[in-house]
Amino acid sequence: MTDALKLGFSPFAGPAKGVLVVFCDDGLEFGSATQRALGAASETVARAAAAERFTGKKNSTLELVVPPGLRATRLVVIGVGKIAELKPIDFIRLGGFSAGKLPGAASDATVFAELPGGAMKPEQAASLAQGVRLRAYAFDRYKTKRKDDERPPKTRNVTIAVDDVAAIRKAYVPRSAITDGVLLARDLVNEPANVLYPEEFARRTLALKKLRVAVEVLDVRAMKKLGMNALLGVGQGSSHQSRVVVMRWNGGRAGEAPVAFIGKGVCFDTGGISIKPAASMEDMKGDMAGAACVVGLMHALAARKARVNAVGLIGLVENMPDGNAQRPGDIVKSMSGQTIEIINTDAEGRLVLADVIWYAAQRFKPKFMIDLATLTGAIIVALGQEYAGMFSNNNQLAERLSKAGLETGELVWRMPLAPEYDKMIDSKFADMKNTGGSRWGGAITAAQFIKRFVDDKTPWAHVDIAGTGFDSRQTDINKSWGSGWGVRLLNRLVEDSYER
Repeated sequence: MTDALKLGFSPFAGPAKGVLVVFCDDGLEFGSATQRALGAASETVARAAAAERFTGKKNSTLELVVPPGLRATRLVVIGVGKIAELKPIDFIRLGGFSAGKLPGAASDATVFAELPGGAMKPEQAASLAQGVRLRAYAFDRYKTKRKDDERPPKTRNVTIAVDDVAAIRKAYVPRSAITDGVLLARDLVNEPANVLYPEEFARRTLALKKLRVAVEVLDVRAMKKLGMNALLGVGQGSSHQSRVVVMRWNGGRAGEAPVAFIGKGVCFDTGGISIKPAASMEDMKGDMAGAACVVGLMHALAARKARVNAVGLIGLVENMPDGNAQRPGDIVKSMSGQTIEIINTDAEGRLVLADVIWYAAQRFKPKFMIDLATLTGAIIVALGQEYAGMFSNNNQLAERLSKAGLETGELVWRMPLAPEYDKMIDSKFADMKNTGGSRWGGAITAAQFIKRFVDDKTPWAHVDIAGTGFDSRQTDINKSWGSGWGVRLLNRLVEDSYER
C-alpha cells in the first residue's frame, strides 16, 4: 500500500500554498470562515460560477487555477446541495469526493470543514477526514516504472481546517482505527497469490498481537486431530499447507460470550479438478476477501479498544488441481460428523466454512456468528455489485445488519432460506452434497449448506460478498480493486448493538 498521505487538522485559515477546497450550498452560499479565507477572490468565484452555470448542486465542482487574490495554486469549490438533506453518511463520501478533486501532482491541500450554516460538527469533520484517507489509498508496491506525469508526490499533506482542533481529533481517533482496518483488508485482497498463500496470510495475522489480540494458528496436524476434513480436502491438492487462524479480542466483561466472525480465505481458487475457465481466473487471488475483512475488523476493534469480546476465525486454503487433489464424487466427513459428497470441487468455500463455523460454535459458544465469503457468482446475478446477499436464521441479527449497512453504505439484502431449497442438497450417498446440482438458486443452496453446520440456537448470518469484496463498484471512497468491504459494516454492527 502507498500511504503517502499525511493528514492533519488546523484552525480555519487560508493556505500558504497548494490547493484550497471549500464547500457551498445550492444557493452558492459559503460559511463565514470560508468567506474570510476567500477574501477578494469571492468576486472571481461569483463571476466564474455565473460563466460555468455552477449553482452548488450536490457533487458539482468549480475549479480555478491560480485564482486572483489567493495564495493557493488552485481553488476547488464543491457543491453539497441542500444542507438540510445531508445525512451522516454523506460526510465520508464528501471527503472522498474532495480527495478525488486534488490534482495528481499536488503535494499540499487544505479542506475547509465548513458549510454555509457554520463549521461541521466534530463527527462530521472526522468522517470527512476518514473519507479523504480512504480515497487516497493506492496499491502500487509492485510498480517500478512510471512516466514523469504519472509520478505522485512522495508525500501529500492534506490539512482539514476546523473550528475546534481538539474535538475533531478526539472524534477522528476511532475512525482512524477503522480506516486502518479497511486499508489492511484492501492490502490483503490486492496481494498476488504467489505472495499471499495460506502460510504467509497466517503469518501476517500475527501483527495483531501488537494490539493485544491473541492469535492462534492451527496447522494441518492440529486440523486433522480436530477432524476438519472438509476444509483439508479443499487444500490437499496444493503445495501450500492449509491453516486456520483464531483471533481473540477481549474488550468486554471477563467470561462474557464473544461475538464471532468467520471468513472464507481461499488464497487462490483454480476450481480444483472442476477447473475454472482461464478468462479472469487471475481475479481468484481475491477469493479470500471474507478472511481479509475479518482480519481488518479485528484490527479495527482492537485499535479503537472496542468494549466487546470478539473472536475472528479464518480458514486459509489454496484450491489447486494436482495428483492429490480432491475429486468429484469423493465423500468427506466434516468436523461435525456429517458427511459430504463432493459434486463440484469449485464449490469449495462452503466446505471451508463448514468446519470453521462448527469449530467456532463448539469452542466459543458465541452470542452470534457472521460468516463472510466471496461464495457464489449467483449472488452477483441476483444483486449486482450494489448489495451483498445476507442469509440469516435470526430476524433481530438480520435487522441490525441491515441498519448498519444503511448507516455505512455497505448494503446487505436479505435472501430466503427454506426447506424447499434445503432438499436440493440432499445426497444419495452421503448426508449432503456440496452443490444443488442446478444453476437455479445457487446462492441460496450454498447458504442452506452452511446452515447445516449452525446450531439453530445460535443467531447466525451468512454474507455473500462475491459482488462487493473485490473488483467491486468504484465509489467516492474506494478506487481500489480490493475494497475492504465489510469492515465498516461489522464495526458499526458491534458499536451500535453489542458494546457494553
